[in-house]
Amino acid sequence: MAVQDYAVAEPLVSDFFRAFRGLGENRLAELDQIRRRFHHANGDLSPVDRDTLMKRVRSGEVVVIDVRPVEEYRTGHIPGALAIPMQELKRRLSELRRNREIVAYCRGSFCVLATDAVRLLRSRGLRAHRLEASVHDWQALGFPIATGDEPTNGHSPRRAR
Repeated sequence: MAVQDYAVAEPLVSDFFRAFRGLGENRLAELDQIRRRFHHANGDLSPVDRDTLMKRVRSGEVVVIDVRPVEEYRTGHIPGALAIPMQELKRRLSELRRNREIVAYCRGSFCVLATDAVRLLRSRGLRAHRLEASVHDWQALGFPIATGDEPTNGHSPRRAR
């Protein structure tokens, strides 16, 4: 029997996941402790908060990368974020500006893709942090999201370094 495939990108699935995660976080204090221990055990991978990130994106100080599968990126992403799925990141490192800080995000605080991305980026000498929130958390707080294959708001990673 084949397992029915689903995508976190589907709005109902992501809304359910966000609500389920929130319920767990509210009812089980251990979840926050587990998350903190995981990120602490993986080195100083401190998160960037949303307000700070928006200011830094607008000023061109940072490059934001979405390390989720491209299908999820197309369904909704932070405006200006580059779609660089985790499985492609190592191959596409040359596309990233070395003189800019990089902020990686994925499906939220329990997703390890952004943590793995930051670890890889830092091992290659790049300044990197993770955004703890998912794009759906971002939207739920009233921040804008974009859909489709969006241009990068003039912050193309291929421009002069």
